[in-house]
Amino acid sequence: MQKNLLGPDPTYLPEDHPDMAARAAVERGDDPRDVAARLPASSYAWAVLARAAFDEKDPVAAYAYARTGYHRGLDALRRAGWKGQGPIPAGHVPNQGFLSALQTLGDAAAAIGEDDEAARCRNFLADATV
Repeated sequence: MQKNLLGPDPTYLPEDHPDMAARAAVERGDDPRDVAARLPASSYAWAVLARAAFDEKDPVAAYAYARTGYHRGLDALRRAGWKGQGPIPAGHVPNQGFLSALQTLGDAAAAIGEDDEAARCRNFLADATV
């Protein structure tokens, strides 16, 4: 395998990441709050809660849920070898919970007037999913 000379290699969360179990539970109809309580390390569960709160016009709750999912995702990415930069492919299903939490964090930040954080989230998302 040839080394990527243009930047860091992509980071892929493992297939057995808690997001996969959380996704399956939510898809079978489990309450996302129960899923987040059972699988608190899952960015996916927190991202689902964040998006639902945002869609229900509760940006403060969305911000809190999304921030939790974002930080849980950062922890997982670091364990997977991420060094704070480089691609986090959106097509890789285990990465999607983190990316969704990041997107909703940016949306909620904008909704509550945290413009600097909203811009950071947009930039991070654009840089990570190139």
